[in-house]
Amino acid sequence: MRRITRIATVGIASAALALSATACGGKKSSDSTASSSESAGSSSKSAAIAYDIGGRGDQSFNDAAFAGLEKAEKDLKVKGAEAEPTEGESEADKVQRLTELARKGNNPVIGVGFAYAPAIKKVAEKFPKTTFGLIDDTSVTAPNIANLVFNEEQGSYLAGVAAAKASKTGTVGFIGGVEVPLIKKFEAGFTQGVKDTNPNAKVLSAYLTQPPDFSGFAKPDLGKATAKGQLDGGADVIYSAAGLAGSGAIEATANAGKWAIGVDSDQYNQAGLSKYKDKILTSVTKDVPDAVYNLIKSVEDGKPQTGEIRYGLDKNGVGLADSNPAYKQMAEITAAVEKAKADIIAKKITVKTAP
Repeated sequence: MRRITRIATVGIASAALALSATACGGKKSSDSTASSSESAGSSSKSAAIAYDIGGRGDQSFNDAAFAGLEKAEKDLKVKGAEAEPTEGESEADKVQRLTELARKGNNPVIGVGFAYAPAIKKVAEKFPKTTFGLIDDTSVTAPNIANLVFNEEQGSYLAGVAAAKASKTGTVGFIGGVEVPLIKKFEAGFTQGVKDTNPNAKVLSAYLTQPPDFSGFAKPDLGKATAKGQLDGGADVIYSAAGLAGSGAIEATANAGKWAIGVDSDQYNQAGLSKYKDKILTSVTKDVPDAVYNLIKSVEDGKPQTGEIRYGLDKNGVGLADSNPAYKQMAEITAAVEKAKADIIAKKITVKTAP
């Protein structure tokens, strides 16, 4: 595994999380640079991902993408390359990162997160024989761009059902990393699920930063402080869609003896969160690993995916994890979640995508 650049140091909420992030470090390599844009697309035996804010080790979104790359390395025998973001980087930095990955012959090159949309638009034009994957965004299209998107609101609705059923106070919390349309999908689905289950329930919603400041995805301390505020406000179940910052929210919630709901990855099984796993009721999962793997495999098979590729409940592209044995024993909750899932798939429930 090749890591091209290193992420700037970010304060971690706990020593355990810091150790986990450190343990995820990879090896560097001095691969030769392809001689031209045309030759860059000639090799399909190496694939690359460029991480979103927080980088690998976030126990969430970026780690999910890495899992897909890792599976491709094992099953497809491709070489994997990774590139980390830097704190406060410019659009030019993203363009340079993607360009470097493409020039080195990686195919596909995958941008993890909507923030890569403008950069992928520019770089994809220069490397027409290279397939580019863009996760969580459909605003940029081209014959060599695959838009890997998810119905996050559907999984979040199920989390809302579970939260409303699990809450004893009737107050639950939602924490978003940055107030952008994508994260508001999480909030919308969650709030609708809570209210459809318990119309009298109260949902406390908070965002850590506002665009153009996207650092809210990488601030565990801020996630922790925000969760404490919601706990003080009576919340006894808190759902965070905040990347690395969500780790801080989980820590605060678990230490208070209340339920946390994770996001993107099954956070009950994340090593860096093992200290808090007993209080991670469930997680809203996005099948980012399969999305990444499937794109890489499509290139390997000579039939690259292109255009919008959507993952929803109907394809198990989003869902609610049941790894915590305590959750499995909550028959009333699991039954309500399964009914809601069936109703969404049957289109008896239409989940909102904005609050």
